[in-house]
Amino acid sequence: MIPFLLVSLWRCFVCLLLIVGIALPLRAEEAHLPLDQQTAAVSQVVLGILSFARWPQPVEVLQLCVVGPTEYADGLLQGAVQSDGLPVQARRLALDDPRLVSDCQALYLGVLSEAEHRGLFTRIAGQAVLSISEHDPECSVGTMFCLKTGGPRVGFAVNLDSVARSGVRVHPNVLKLGRRGSAP
Repeated sequence: MIPFLLVSLWRCFVCLLLIVGIALPLRAEEAHLPLDQQTAAVSQVVLGILSFARWPQPVEVLQLCVVGPTEYADGLLQGAVQSDGLPVQARRLALDDPRLVSDCQALYLGVLSEAEHRGLFTRIAGQAVLSISEHDPECSVGTMFCLKTGGPRVGFAVNLDSVARSGVRVHPNVLKLGRRGSAP
């Protein structure tokens, strides 16, 4: 039991280092990352966040649903594996697709109006769904994690109220990192 716990703690530590490493600034003179580097950095941050989340029911393949127009989701849509070995299957779904409620353990949200955000979160209320948004600078419309892109690094903010209501457990170190504003 102790060796398993140590291995689990080591994996958590390595994943946290990955998240922090992506959030650290690159060279000070760089104002923005090129789109392909920004997309790769967003993918790593998203996969890092997902690897520190636990759903009430274990999953063999994590279903990540991409909703709305996005800038940085292409890396995720190519398929990925979390650092703990859990495969992530990402696919685009329309905002009105009923599978958003039944099939998705995580949502990656692009550009949506406030009304679309509210409608979506009303539909998934009571479901254990982790949500990450590209375009929610206030991080206040139900989204759990809000990416901060466009600078020399990718960061994120966390909405603790949304995390508490989600039914998904997120490692406290990720929540602390998001609260510190690991932003560009």
